[in-house]
Amino acid sequence: MRVKKYVTPNSIKANDVKLLRSKLGMTQAEFALFCNVSKPTIERWETSDKEITGPVTLLAQIVMLHPDIAEELVLPKKKYPLRLWYYNYDSVCTIIDVDTINQKVQIKNYTNNLLFRAFGKNEHPSFDDYEEFLKSRCFPEERDKMKLILKELDIPFYDPLMIIEKTDGRMAEDNFWIKIER
Repeated sequence: MRVKKYVTPNSIKANDVKLLRSKLGMTQAEFALFCNVSKPTIERWETSDKEITGPVTLLAQIVMLHPDIAEELVLPKKKYPLRLWYYNYDSVCTIIDVDTINQKVQIKNYTNNLLFRAFGKNEHPSFDDYEEFLKSRCFPEERDKMKLILKELDIPFYDPLMIIEKTDGRMAEDNFWIKIER
């Protein structure tokens, strides 16, 4: 079997890091969050007289080739009081902002895989779509011995959001789950 080889840099220099950060229009703190490292690490990279190695070299190459990728990964400002983070394993698939009182929903997808998106190809779900999505992440309301399950979860009545708060919306047959932010 032939092993694939890749054209990736072995290292970058301090000026490359500064140029990349400048191209993205980020502060050192923002760039640290983007790279998932500490701000002191960014400071060290930008003042280093040695070559910088590691995964940041590949990240720098990808971002220089595709500078729009950073904008695609931006977390939108929370628009409504409730935010759901829909994950597959540890990867965010969809951010869902919800205004329950006015029944409004806004989403941002972070994957192109329709099967991993909370609402599939639907980019503008209605509040009814949102409620159906919540139900899809819980046991059915018609489930046998539902009252026993609700009692075990310490939930007074069937409410999909309350169930998800207790179970993270985890289902036995998949690797998706939900984090709720109020």
